[in-house]
This record gives sequence, C-alpha cells and structure tokens, in this order.
Amino acid sequence: MVMAQALFKAIKVKYPTTRLDVLAPEWSRPLTDRMPEIDLSLSMPLKHGELDLKKRYQIAKRLPHAYQRSFVLPNSFKSALIPFFAKIPQRIGWRGEWRYPLLNDVRILDKQQLPLMVQRYVALAYEKKTSLPSVLPKPQLLVQAENVEFALKKHQLSLQAGKIISLCPGAEFGASKRWPIEYYAQIANFFIKAGYQIWIFGSEKDKPVAEQINQATSLQCVNLCGKTSLAEAIDLMSLSTCVVSNDSGLMHIAAALNRPVVAIYGSTDPSFTPPLSDKVKIIRSDMHCSPCFKRECPLQHHLCMKNLLPERIKEAVLELVA
Repeated sequence: MVMAQALFKAIKVKYPTTRLDVLAPEWSRPLTDRMPEIDLSLSMPLKHGELDLKKRYQIAKRLPHAYQRSFVLPNSFKSALIPFFAKIPQRIGWRGEWRYPLLNDVRILDKQQLPLMVQRYVALAYEKKTSLPSVLPKPQLLVQAENVEFALKKHQLSLQAGKIISLCPGAEFGASKRWPIEYYAQIANFFIKAGYQIWIFGSEKDKPVAEQINQATSLQCVNLCGKTSLAEAIDLMSLSTCVVSNDSGLMHIAAALNRPVVAIYGSTDPSFTPPLSDKVKIIRSDMHCSPCFKRECPLQHHLCMKNLLPERIKEAVLELVA
C-alpha cells in the first residue's frame, strides 16, 4: 500500500482534477488516510483469498460513484471482479490468473524493463509502452500534529527524554528476514548510553522479541509492540531521529515519513522493493545464497543476517543522524 502511493501521485499528475478513491482492506485505512491524493477510502470486507462472487457483485453495485477508470493492483482473478461487475469503462491491470475477460486494458510485464515493484505500479498510470519518468514520485505520508500529540499522551511518552531511535525487529514474512535479537540489543544499549530513547515498534507477534531486547537493556526501552494501533505507530514513528528495521512494512512506512532509515536485508532483495526515500542506508548480505526469499533459512545457518554485525548498523545510523 505504501508503494502504491507512487501510482496515486502519478495519477494525480496526469489527471489533476480527478477524484481518486481506493478500495482496500480496512487495516490499510490509517495509511490511505495519510495520503493526500486519496479522496475516499472504501473498506474491502472480504478476507484475502475469499472469492464470494455474490458479495463482490453487491460491493460493485454499491460503489458510491460512477467511476470512469479503475486500476487493479493485485494480479489475482478475484481482484478484477468488482471493477468488471461495476461496469467501469476502463479497467487497467497487469496480466495474471486468466483475467483477460475482466480487464480491457491488459498490460504484459517485462521484468527486465521494470525490475522494481514501484515501477510496475506507476507504469499503469501511463499508456502502454510509454517510457516512465526518470524520477518516480515517492510515497509521502502526512501526519497531523494533533494525532501525534494524542498518541504521545496515550502512551505516556515524552520528547524531553532525548532523541529517538526506533527499532522494528519483527518481520511478518518469517524468521529469515529478522536480524538477530542480540544485535538489536547491542544497538539499543549503545544509543541509550549516547543519550537516545529507544522505541520498539511491531505487532502483537513481535512482543516476545521486543521484550528480549528490552530485558537486555535493563528495561530502558519503550516496548510499543502490540500496544499501538497502526495509526498511532505511524504518528509516533514520525518523531524518530532514525529507524533501524528489517525488510518489513514498518520499514516502508518509516521511509514514507521521510525518516532516516537503516534497512537490513538478508533473505530478500532491495533491488525489488527498496525503501523509497533519499534518507536510507541499505545494509545487505553478500552471501552466495542470498537472496533466497524463504521464510526460514533453508541451510539453517542464517548467516545472511548473522554476518551483518552491529558495528555496521551503528555506523550507518551515526552517518544518517549526522
């Protein structure tokens, strides 16, 4: 969703006065609410993988406006059904899952020409075979001061206690994308001694990992994992002096907030989905087996992450905050 904002920006450049609504899962609303290009966020009630043709037809018939154009970002057959049922005149998307009858502007992807996911999104805003601009629009989430203040008070946080290093040690995809807990703890201890606050962000699933990091710092971190809503996490992360993160959704959010980001890659590839910001240092493995794109290390050594020592990340943070 963060990378999709680049497409939204491109659409607004091409059609400055157009209305732009987004149909997406409800969980993504805190993101779309912070994208000024979006006029209306429509909640998609169906779960991932759920077909339910009747419900999709009902959603299509209840759309609030008579749209002229639709951009279908997922490559699934199901995702193209609602624009088809709604009889939206122009239905644009990449070829996938035998959905030629549903789309009437089908694009065939050349992965060599468009290696980045963000390029593939932005290309949909242009006619077929049109060269993309040399500089693509970058995601940019806007936060409101009153929302930030509310989140600070709710979680009893203060900006008077020092600048903030935010850690994002989780990765929903799997353990192969996680930098070792003990390394995060070393980074936390170093910057605590240097006078920084350490805030740890993540979901409920990341709580145990964050707690281990916190224990290693004698409970001097602020463990926000599972305690904030996504909206609150976005607003609080906007205060970060620097963010250290695995390849995760929070990494992309931090970049879209224009925060300095140290992004740690092991099993995945930054040449496909890098954080889209000028304030990023990517730390990646040079292991011969990386990237493997597996949820767990298939060789059971996880050296693509273990070989990325804390000293490298510490130096990257110091360069960014300088």
